[in-house]
Amino acid sequence: MTEVLDGTSAWPAASSVVVGSSLGGFYATAVAEARGWPALLLNPAVDPARDLAAHIGEQTAFHAPEEGFFFRAEYIDELRSIAVPAITRPERYAGLVTQGDEVLDWREMAARYAGTRVRVLPGGDHAISDFEAHLPFVVGQLGLD
Repeated sequence: MTEVLDGTSAWPAASSVVVGSSLGGFYATAVAEARGWPALLLNPAVDPARDLAAHIGEQTAFHAPEEGFFFRAEYIDELRSIAVPAITRPERYAGLVTQGDEVLDWREMAARYAGTRVRVLPGGDHAISDFEAHLPFVVGQLGLD
């Protein structure tokens, strides 16, 4: 997180936005709170330290099962240290949460981002496979329309 904050320190605050999906949504929230920037979140992880604690040890890469890596216990501590206790300005947040997410609990995501412009979508999946259908909302939230 230090590297991310250092790397973005000179970015223009008025035109910056942070975007993240899943674990990236957790990180995007931390950056948004640290920088005061808006964030666009896609099925954001709410408590990855809790969720990933059961995976300490040798793992395989999801998208490349032939590749292995070791998930260390200290990574859980790092996630805990990054966690934002509460959203300070809900108006800065927008995004998509799918009720059919097979990885994360949509109710937890919706509760975490209550009062924001996060849309809860019926059905769907963690990958938001119908993302294209939501592009007008996403583009609008990014100010690109």
